[in-house]
Amino acid sequence: MSTNRSTQKLQRRALRKKKGASVFQYFLLILGTVVILLPMYLTVVTAFKSPEESARNFFAPPTSLYLDNIISVVNKANFFYYIRNSFVITLFSLLGIILIVPLVSYSLARNLNHIYFKAVYYLFILGAFVPFTILMVPQIKLMSILGMLNNFGLILLYWVYSLSEGTLLTVSFVQSGIPYELEESAYMDGANVFCTYRHIVLPLMRPIISTVVIMDTLWIWNDFQLPLLMLNRSQTMWTLPLFQYNFQSKYTVAYNQAFAAFLLSMVPMLIFYIVCQKQIIGGLTAGAVKG
Repeated sequence: MSTNRSTQKLQRRALRKKKGASVFQYFLLILGTVVILLPMYLTVVTAFKSPEESARNFFAPPTSLYLDNIISVVNKANFFYYIRNSFVITLFSLLGIILIVPLVSYSLARNLNHIYFKAVYYLFILGAFVPFTILMVPQIKLMSILGMLNNFGLILLYWVYSLSEGTLLTVSFVQSGIPYELEESAYMDGANVFCTYRHIVLPLMRPIISTVVIMDTLWIWNDFQLPLLMLNRSQTMWTLPLFQYNFQSKYTVAYNQAFAAFLLSMVPMLIFYIVCQKQIIGGLTAGAVKG
């Protein structure tokens, strides 16, 4: 009897602990949801409210759909010009990343037994742990000497910076997820290294390439520091984050227009997520499992 009672007490105690852990987990989930959704809610409602209505109650939803803020941003601030700049920089940066990162990663993954390749691999990994503030001054000095404080120079830096994290993920994927026997079979059939990479290895690398592209798309589109250092000399080179930063300084009282600009800049990434939702989820899952 005493043994049964003690067993029941332990079971009740374990059940209470499990319920307490579940309550704590749900509390964290609700708190995280509020932290994420509250800024988005404020952005949407403020963008569609007049300044007078915002002054009366900043958190309340709009009583009517006020579109003058969005119209003012689009017409008076050359908004689509800066969208074009961000789109061009993001597109050409991703094209270079898709070309460079898989090639470099495949070369390193299949030659890590050589000291030279291993040194290069660790050098790339080390770059991911160096704070940007240390690289900032010499980087801008070098780009200034080369006359590359422009869009092309910014794209080149994105190619370079993507190698650290991209190589780390892709090398691990190739080593653990692509058997070398497939390449040996191709070599025995007379294929050279590039042909084997192009027709056998590269198609199998699509999940991790998708992961890298997703991460870098969000990073490049929303990046503020590098464009601020590289492009802030001329308004014609501004990207969307730079436009938003300078927009607020130019229209210091027009908070509704600023939030309208924030909302418009979110739209391309929302469309990107909706169109590529399956690829995003599949790529992140594959990257997490293989990496």
